[in-house]
Amino acid sequence: MTGKKPVTFEANRRLARQLWHHISPVSSRALKELTSAHQFSVALGDLLFLEGRWYVSHTGLLGLARRNNCAGINVQPMPSVCDAAARRWAFAATVFKSRQCRGFVGYGDADPSNVSPLVHGAEMRVAETRAVNRALRKAYGIGICSIEEIGSLAGQSTSCTDSKKLPPPTNDNRSNSGPKVRDRLCQIIRQHHLDPNLVKAYATDFCGVKALRDATRDQVENFVEHLADWAQRDRNAVLCQLNSYMPAKEGAA
Repeated sequence: MTGKKPVTFEANRRLARQLWHHISPVSSRALKELTSAHQFSVALGDLLFLEGRWYVSHTGLLGLARRNNCAGINVQPMPSVCDAAARRWAFAATVFKSRQCRGFVGYGDADPSNVSPLVHGAEMRVAETRAVNRALRKAYGIGICSIEEIGSLAGQSTSCTDSKKLPPPTNDNRSNSGPKVRDRLCQIIRQHHLDPNLVKAYATDFCGVKALRDATRDQVENFVEHLADWAQRDRNAVLCQLNSYMPAKEGAA
């Protein structure tokens, strides 16, 4: 026992409604089952709700393995189907639930045609993650797909796709840098499963402006680098920081 408070369905449903607004009764029942059976947490980014369906994240699957005292995960490339020049990679992952377990195997592949353009160049890491996710889902009986497995649809489905929510800076020369900064910010939001509206509120505060469109290019670039570094080091701290903007946003409405 770790002494941590269990994740509750009510807490998950409350935050899910704040993030994604309409949750159908069927999806609510699915969330209840995912919460009670696997202790997935919406606040920690274990689950995402996209186009009316729940997806589990790599973070959520690793947390599930840790809670169940997973004995280990072995990941190996599959050289016969890998092509570095074409950025095509494939891995086999084996999850051992216990020392006596013979292993649950999952395969993952990635190439420029089945990953988001924002992660082009990282196909090898995507393939490895997909293999691990599939092996973990087999091992622990997770019937929903993982967000990392849905390829380029992830870039079209996440809540970061509405570029109006994350406007590029309007000051300085933005003709070449603005879209790149915005794309980088969207990549961070998708990678760490952050709420774009809360990120926008935090960015505005960080840059010390009344509206994000008033920030200079340098200010936005500094924020993006700050957020990327912090999310990589301590995602939970970033979530706490973002959630601190939620009451103000609701009050303003």
